[in-house]
Amino acid sequence: MFNNADLELLKDKGINLITIDEQLKRFKKGFPYLSIVSAASEDKGILKLVGADKEEYLKEWVDYVKSGKAITKFVPASGAASRMFKDLYAFLDSKNDVPTSDFEKTFFDNIHKFAFFGILDVACKDQYNRNIDGLIAEGKYKDVVTMLLSSKGLDYGNLPKGLLSFHSYPEGKRTPVGEHLTEGALYAKDKNGNVNIHFTVSPEHMEMFQLLVAARKLGYEQKLGVEYHVSYSIQKPSTDTIAADMMNNPFRDIDGSLVFRPGGHGALIENLNEIDSDVIFIKNIDNVVPDRLKDNESHYKCLLAGVLVSLQKRAFTYLEKLESDDFTSTDLKEILSFTVNELCIDHSGISFKDNQALAHYLQTKLDRPFRVCGMVKNIGEPGGGPFITKNEDGTASLQILESSQIDKNDIIAVNAFKNGSHFNPVDLVCGVKDYKGEKYNLPDYVDTNTGFISQKSKNGRELKALELPGLWNGAMSDWNTIFVEVPISTFNPVKTVNDLLRPEHQNA
Repeated sequence: MFNNADLELLKDKGINLITIDEQLKRFKKGFPYLSIVSAASEDKGILKLVGADKEEYLKEWVDYVKSGKAITKFVPASGAASRMFKDLYAFLDSKNDVPTSDFEKTFFDNIHKFAFFGILDVACKDQYNRNIDGLIAEGKYKDVVTMLLSSKGLDYGNLPKGLLSFHSYPEGKRTPVGEHLTEGALYAKDKNGNVNIHFTVSPEHMEMFQLLVAARKLGYEQKLGVEYHVSYSIQKPSTDTIAADMMNNPFRDIDGSLVFRPGGHGALIENLNEIDSDVIFIKNIDNVVPDRLKDNESHYKCLLAGVLVSLQKRAFTYLEKLESDDFTSTDLKEILSFTVNELCIDHSGISFKDNQALAHYLQTKLDRPFRVCGMVKNIGEPGGGPFITKNEDGTASLQILESSQIDKNDIIAVNAFKNGSHFNPVDLVCGVKDYKGEKYNLPDYVDTNTGFISQKSKNGRELKALELPGLWNGAMSDWNTIFVEVPISTFNPVKTVNDLLRPEHQNA
C-alpha cells in the first residue's frame, strides 16, 4: 500500500505505520457516540459562586501565587483569520458591485469604526490614489475589500487572527496578541512579577508573532510592571492525520503523494504537555476585550483559578492519606463524598469488595490532572457544552461535548444538547502536576475514541479528514473536571469581522 516515497514522508513527519493503520481503520468504523446521562446544570454539575465563596476562592488564588508556584497562559493562536471574512469573500465573488446583504451593508456603513480603518485607508491611497471614502463614493466597494484581504494591501485574509488590529486606543491599535499580553499581567503573574505566555502558531507565521512581541514587549513591561517570558510552538507534524478517499483508502494528491491534514486543536495536547508549570490558563486567541473590561475578565479568571487550587489541595491531602495507608472507613467515606459532591463523579454502578479496593479506586480517580472550566448561560452561540456522560469503567463524569459527538438518532441526547442551559466558551484553568509536584504525562489521559471525521475536498475531489479528540473534549476526557458558571460578559469572541463592531470591542 505504501511505497518508498510514502515511507520517507512518514519518517519526516515522525508517524509510524501502526498509527496510519489505526487511522485508516477509524475511517471504516468511525467513532462511537458518547452516552449522555444529562446536560450539566446548576442543579447538578455546574457550580454557581456567590458571596463569601467568591472571596474565599479569590484568597486561595492570592495565597497560591504567593507560594511561588509556576503559572503559564496558553493561547492557541494558529488559526487563520480567513473564516472571519467569509462574507466579504462571498461579496468579492458575487455579481453585485455594491453591498447587498445585511452583513455587507453593516460592514461598509460602519467601516470607520474598525481599528484597522486607518491602515486600510493608507493602503487604498497607495494602491488606487483614493482613500476609502473616495472609493466608496465611486462605487468601488470591491477595491476596498481587496485591499483589506489580499496581499496587495493588508493581507488580512491570509494572516492569523492574533496579528490583526482589533481595538483602538489613544496611543495606537492593539492586536489580540497585545491584549493577551496585557491581560496576562492581571491574573497570570507569579510572585516575582513574571508572566509566562505561550502561543501555538503556524510555522509560516512564527516570525511575524516574534517580531510583533519583540516590538511591544518592553513597552508593556514598563507600563504594567512585569517581565514577560513569551514562548511559541507549532502543531507537531507527528499529529497530522492521513486523509482517506470515499472508499477509506489513503487519499493521494495529483502527483501521487499521500495527503495529510492537521489533526485539529486536539493535537495541541502535545504542546500543552511540554509546558512546565503548576497552573495553566487556556483561552482562545480571539476572545479578548479592551482594557476597560479587563478587570471583570481578570476577576473571573482568578475565581476559576481559586476553585482549581482549592479543590486540588483537598485532593492532594486525601492522596497523601491514601498512600500512607493511615485511613479509616470514615476517611474513605469522606473522600468518596468529595469525589461525588465536588468532582461530580458517579460511582453508583461500581461495587468494592473491601476498603483496600475502595482506597485504590479513589487513588486512581484523584491522582489525575485537574481542570476548572468556565461555563456561560446558553444564548444561542455555536459550540459545545457541559454534560454528564457515561465512562467505560461504569462511572459517569463531567465532559465538554461537541454536536458531532451526539447520536442524531438518540432523541434524549439530541434534546439534552439542544436544551442545555450553558455552553463552553473555552475558558479553562488547568492543574497539571500531581501531589508530589511531578508533571502528569497528559497524552495518557486522552480518550482516543472521541475523534471526529469530516468531509473535505482537495483539487475538486472529495476526501475524508480525521481530527484527533478535541483539546478540551476527548483530549482531557480522563481529567478531573469542575464546571463553574461565569457571566456572558467574559465571552467576547470575534468569529466574523463585524463582531468587532459589538459594543464590547468599541471605544477601547
